[in-house]
Amino acid sequence: MPIDKSHLPSRHVSVGPAKAPHRSYYYAMGLTEEEIARPFVGVVSAGNDSAPCNTTLDAQAEIARSAVNAAGGMGRRFNTITVTDGIAMGHQGMKSSLVSREVIADSIELSVRGHCYDALVGFAGCDKSLPGMMMAMLRLNVPSIFVYGGSILPGVFNGQDVTVKDMFEAVGRHAAGTCPLSELTAMEKVACPGHGACGGQYTANTMACVAEAIGLSLPNSNMAPAPYASRADIATDAGRTIMALLESNLRPRAICTRQAFENAARVVAATGGSTNAALHLPAMASEAGIDFDLFDVADIFKSTPYIADLQPGGRYVARDMHDAGGVYMVMKTLMDGGFLHGDCLTVNGRTLAENIDRISWNPDQKVIYPVSSPITPTGGVVGLKGSLAPDGAIVKVAGLAMLSFEGPARVFDCEEDCFAAVEARRITPGDVIIIRYEGPKGGPGMREMLATTAALYGQGMGDQVALITDGRFSGATRGFCIGHVGPEAADGGPIALVQDGDRISIDAVRGSIDLHVDDATLAARRAAWQPRAHDYQSGALWRYSRTVGPARSGALTHPGGKTETHQFADI
Repeated sequence: MPIDKSHLPSRHVSVGPAKAPHRSYYYAMGLTEEEIARPFVGVVSAGNDSAPCNTTLDAQAEIARSAVNAAGGMGRRFNTITVTDGIAMGHQGMKSSLVSREVIADSIELSVRGHCYDALVGFAGCDKSLPGMMMAMLRLNVPSIFVYGGSILPGVFNGQDVTVKDMFEAVGRHAAGTCPLSELTAMEKVACPGHGACGGQYTANTMACVAEAIGLSLPNSNMAPAPYASRADIATDAGRTIMALLESNLRPRAICTRQAFENAARVVAATGGSTNAALHLPAMASEAGIDFDLFDVADIFKSTPYIADLQPGGRYVARDMHDAGGVYMVMKTLMDGGFLHGDCLTVNGRTLAENIDRISWNPDQKVIYPVSSPITPTGGVVGLKGSLAPDGAIVKVAGLAMLSFEGPARVFDCEEDCFAAVEARRITPGDVIIIRYEGPKGGPGMREMLATTAALYGQGMGDQVALITDGRFSGATRGFCIGHVGPEAADGGPIALVQDGDRISIDAVRGSIDLHVDDATLAARRAAWQPRAHDYQSGALWRYSRTVGPARSGALTHPGGKTETHQFADI
């Protein structure tokens, strides 16, 4: 039965005599009168040729559009940007990465607002396009379904599975003289064998798990690798299901409640996911008008068992988790252990518990452990707080034997200077490396530090030093690496006052991070401290630096849903 458009946004561009000029544009694109009378469903893709993460997305989006049309809607395709971290990594291009999350969310919002779409299906592949797309869905609050384009299959080198993480670490081994150039060259040609996002439990796969856990994706849809034929069926299901959501008017904010965000944080911790989730979950929650900051995320991490043996801390990649039963296999054992809110709704109209009841535990797989015998009893990601980070910090501890560290500071005011010191072998075992002025405002853009951390690991230094930054880390980072330190250096936080040789201690069991300098010395340093200017005095990065808030709250650039006077979905 046709859906009544009298209360849908698309009535503003398609219904009544005054909208004849608008309809003339749709006739120009070949639509019929009957098709113009249907609900308009935006189908957005982050597809492009920038990286393999994104190369299959447009084709999947086209399948979804066809399914929307077959189910009685009118699919309207459009695209948004991506900045792909694996290519932006290790140079000034990484300053664009986190900024792109806001641009993605804003561009989707503006396209949907401008064209009055009634619902949204989104396809994303690389790191920031996932939270950016979900932020837009929550901001607009039209019925929405998120679809991950799928991960890459692992490469094979010398009989072993390899990912892009191994490439970055090989660069470090090459600098240390333990990886011949011929080996580096041979590995780079096979490490990424085709389409899809990075294969470990890095940021893309972490946020793909979040999308299922929070209820915005169809059950067990996101872990299927990009080359798998099943991705076409998933796209078809998304196109068909969005029309059911429109009919029932089930919207993202009814799905993504405070309890749903808690479920998502549980899954991040249980899978040893990316620390970037501690930025993206608060940002997504803000779009829905929910208070859920770094400390809320950290509290959940603290009480969640680590149960999925995934890279970079573990052995397996996304394909292996898919074969083991996917995100819902993780959630099944978490639910059995009492760690999830089962009454949260999902996009298929069922509750999380109802979806999980349809899953049978697979005792033969080796990737996901039962909560009764976890890899470790607490989560793979830990929040920290102390005199060096009064507004918090975050560290991934999955796979780490070392959970505390104390040593003298080695201070660098940008990543390039630190990387040069690492490459020149000027870092000493026992050092606590500080990379500052790389926060959201000070960078600007809060760069990831994978090139530096991977080089340290490649040199065999990964478990002999700690690294602290007001920037952030790739989901592929491993080692004792603490990010998101707040307040950031650009705001005069304690990290701006650290000097070479200061004693710093970190304890991931207690959740502490402290600078051991007396108050009088710190007061004198603060009196002498001057804010630093960055090099980006125009354009998008300048604008971002002027509007971005602290990492603790998700590095947001607007006040969020709590300040709304109306929602787009109700125009």
